Amino acid sequence: MTPVVRTRGRLSLPWLLVLALLATAAPLSTDLYLPSFPRIQSEFAATASGVQLSLTGFFIGMAAGQLLFGALSDRFGRMRPLIVGTIGAIAASVLTTFAPTLEVFVGARLVQGICGAAGVVIARAIVVDLTKSPQTARTMSLLVTATGIAPAIAPSIGAALQGVLGWRGVMATLAALFTLMLLSVILVLRETLPPALRRRHSVLGGFNQLFRVPRYLVYTAIFATAFATMMAYISASSFVYQNVMGFSPEGYGLLFGINALGLVMAGFASSRLAERFGAQRLITIAVPILLLCSVSVLVLAVMPVSRWLLAIPLLPAVASVGFIMGNASALALGEVRHVSGSGSALLGATQFVFGAMVAPLVGLAGEYNAVPMAIVMTITATTAAVLTALQHRLRIANEDGADALRSKNVEGDQLPSIPEGQASS
Repeated sequence: MTPVVRTRGRLSLPWLLVLALLATAAPLSTDLYLPSFPRIQSEFAATASGVQLSLTGFFIGMAAGQLLFGALSDRFGRMRPLIVGTIGAIAASVLTTFAPTLEVFVGARLVQGICGAAGVVIARAIVVDLTKSPQTARTMSLLVTATGIAPAIAPSIGAALQGVLGWRGVMATLAALFTLMLLSVILVLRETLPPALRRRHSVLGGFNQLFRVPRYLVYTAIFATAFATMMAYISASSFVYQNVMGFSPEGYGLLFGINALGLVMAGFASSRLAERFGAQRLITIAVPILLLCSVSVLVLAVMPVSRWLLAIPLLPAVASVGFIMGNASALALGEVRHVSGSGSALLGATQFVFGAMVAPLVGLAGEYNAVPMAIVMTITATTAAVLTALQHRLRIANEDGADALRSKNVEGDQLPSIPEGQASS
């Protein structure tokens, strides 16, 4: 396995590429087979909701798997849980390929989510192991960029694959993808958590420590609520663009791709700006933009105006998330570097739980109404704004406390003051 190569505190390109591949496991495993739903439903003679259970099972598995493998990586190091999880994901993908019944298919997708979570959660922990604050934010933003590209291109690739190979061929492609991940991990990565830094207590001990760090919890909540705002848009986008705004399927695909490109460009820009301006400042700017755009969507949704106007504030709303998620995750994990595996696990699990909560809400008023999506986006963006203000107060209180402690130490040591201008002789 190749050693870590750094340039000016940054990870080498091979490491970045492998970590990006690990981070895209979830969106690729989710979106690649979405165009195959009708074929799966037909072959198993199932209902649409029955096939949807395979997606629900995968999300549940991803949430649980991140908690499991994040804690294991703090206890046993990064490489062993990562390799075991990826092997499990390969086996589950093979099982989905040859599943004889819908029940087996859904169960295999659940296991695929649990095991596939290892790459997602441990990739973030490895970044924290090897970088310091400005570089952590930069690298996390690059990973967010990678995960933004995946859902933009995966449905198109999946549709092309299932047209040639069938839906089982699509699942076999996922097995090949996880095999590529395994080979990349073995050939490129190495252990980043020395034995001396591993936790010797139970695998749950790291989670206990997380709840004692308020700043970690608030940054995690900012990350999750920003993601939930984007998920509200994604879940309703097909109906809103086509049924409400009146765009064709091709027009929807184009506009969705433009928004995804905005997310990718924002993530890349954030990776360049984080070192110069700081992750906290970028969040402080981006969250109000997200809130303003979400409120604009709500106002347009309830007013008697042309429906296509809804597309205008959606683009900066999605793009602003690219400035929030990478920086929020970097700041959150920077607060708990001693248990970064568990910290990454709770961060990811919270993300999926919030996403699963908002997804069904956006369709409550039917498929010809954008108001529910706009309400959910406004509520989650408002929550993110309140949390950002709270985090600002926590940061000021922490700095004031540190200043007071330094002042107390100086007084206790009775250090003599040096008149200005006499510091050197």
